[in-house]
Amino acid sequence: MNRDKKELVLERIARMFLWALFPVLLLAGVSACTRSASPVGGGDAEASATVPADGTAERPGSMLAYEHRINVVLPEDAIIGRLRATQAACTGARFGRCEVLTVDQSGGDAPRATLTVRIVPAGVEPMIALAGEGGRIGARNTRAEDLAQAVNDNARQRARLQKELALLQEFQQRKDLAVADMVALSQRISDTESQLESAEQEGAQQQRRITTQLLTIGFGPTGSDSGLGEIGSAVRDSGELFAQGVAWMIRAVAFLLPLALGLFVLVVIVRRLRRRKSAGKPQG
Repeated sequence: MNRDKKELVLERIARMFLWALFPVLLLAGVSACTRSASPVGGGDAEASATVPADGTAERPGSMLAYEHRINVVLPEDAIIGRLRATQAACTGARFGRCEVLTVDQSGGDAPRATLTVRIVPAGVEPMIALAGEGGRIGARNTRAEDLAQAVNDNARQRARLQKELALLQEFQQRKDLAVADMVALSQRISDTESQLESAEQEGAQQQRRITTQLLTIGFGPTGSDSGLGEIGSAVRDSGELFAQGVAWMIRAVAFLLPLALGLFVLVVIVRRLRRRKSAGKPQG
C-alpha cells in the first residue's frame, strides 16, 4: 500500500512538471519579444535619424549604393512651393550633380508631393535641409546595398568578353577561311560585341549607383505623419520581432524538450507498473 502511494505521488509530480512546461515556454517567448523590442524600436531608429552629414560620403574603394527616404512635414500651403524649390535646386545643380527621376503631386484635403532625385553624396544633406525649410523632418530611413561582388563579377565578365572578341577578330583576319566559316565567325563576333556592350552598360549603371545616391523626399501636411509613422515603424519592426521571438522560442524548446521527454517516459513507466500490479491482484 505504501508503495502504491509513492508511485501515485511520483506520477502526480511528473504531471505537475509537464504542465509547468507550458507557462515556461510562454514566458520564454514573451522574454524574447521584450529583449528584441528594445534594439529594433529604439537603437536602430535613433541611429538612422542621427546619420552624420558625411556618414554616407563616398570613400576610396567603397562600393556601397545608398538610398535615402525622407518625410518632410509642412503646412499645407507650403508643400507645393517647397517641392518646386527642391526640384529647381536639383535641376540647377545647386548642390552638385543631380538628376530628377520622379515628381508626384496630389491635392485634396491632405495635399502631398514626392520628389525622387539621384545626387552626389555631398549634396544629400544640403538637399534635405532645403526640403525641410519651414517644416520638420518627420521620418528618415537610410539603407545601403553592397555592390562589391556585383562589380567584381561584371569586371571579370567584361575582361573575358574582351579577350574572346580579340581572339575572334584575329581569326577573322585569316585568308584561308571558308565562306561558311566567315559567316559563322561574323555572327559570333556580333554576339560577343552585344554581350560586351550589355556588360559595359551594367558596369556603368553600377558605378552610377555608387558615385551618386538615391534620395526620395515625401512632403506631407502638418499632423499627418505621427499616426502613419507609428504604423509604418510597427510594420517594419514586426518581421524582425517575429523572427527573434521564434528564435528564442526554438532555443527554449530545445532546452526543455529533453526534460519533457524524460518526464513523459517516467509517467509511462509508472502507469505500466501500476497496471501490472492492478492486473496481478486477485479479483475480490
